[in-house]
Amino acid sequence: MVRLHIKKGNDSLFLYDTTVKENVEVLLNNILEIYDLRLKVLRLCDEMQSLAKHGHFLPPNMQGLTEEQIEELKYFDEYEKTCIPQGGSIECPDQIGRRSGKAPNDAMAEVIMKTITDAKEGVSNKLADANKILTLKDVQENFDKLKGAIMIVYPMKLPPYDPVQTEIDGCEDLSGTQASLDVIEKGKGSLWWAGKEFMPEKTLEDYIGKNEKTKIVVKLTKKGQQAPGREMQMSEEQKREMMAWQYRKQEEMKKLHEADDGDDYYNSPWANPNALKNQFHGIGNIKWGPR
Repeated sequence: MVRLHIKKGNDSLFLYDTTVKENVEVLLNNILEIYDLRLKVLRLCDEMQSLAKHGHFLPPNMQGLTEEQIEELKYFDEYEKTCIPQGGSIECPDQIGRRSGKAPNDAMAEVIMKTITDAKEGVSNKLADANKILTLKDVQENFDKLKGAIMIVYPMKLPPYDPVQTEIDGCEDLSGTQASLDVIEKGKGSLWWAGKEFMPEKTLEDYIGKNEKTKIVVKLTKKGQQAPGREMQMSEEQKREMMAWQYRKQEEMKKLHEADDGDDYYNSPWANPNALKNQFHGIGNIKWGPR
């Protein structure tokens, strides 16, 4: 199997196994499917963290308003009495004013937070450092775990406009957000290797040859973007290690030079075995170069 190390810019994402016979278009679509679902899992983790701390999302017209303003405008949260977490809620006001402040109790919050930790580890880019591949099945399983935790804590579901619920239902609206810039839809991405863009009609074999035991770093970009920067010959960690080694060697040489004072007399005039001869010949004080 050919192992691809998928990167976006200089950020490591995951490892993917394929064959040299794989069509580039099929390969790209499979990679994008994993890539986008992985982003969804990470977005869901972030929103669930806020949910565990401050409860469900307020209606859009109530967000950012004080309690006095809400009473004055006669707004009300129609999901307040139905979106009750399992075991009841505790008061934990949201300083930003996006969520209701009716958070799950400590036991249910722990269920959510533990699931978030497990899901993040399951799709972490550290898997690539450990030489472990990431498959679509792996990412889907972590997404299902997060979904299951929400069903346990909120059996009556969340409001349809809650970001957690929209991510679960697959109807999230990312327009105008930073997250939307990271998403790459099918048919709108490109793969690059060695400064070359993979053409969709070709196979991987056309670029890397027939060797199935190959590992390469592939850069993922949006279609139409310029070629990503070449991979650095040395990683930042390797550079730091090399500089640290050079510094240690320099310090060792300095200590040896300071400690080696027993041979200093060799450079003294009186230790020169030819000093008397040079004096008779009148060449005892010759210096080369300008004075």
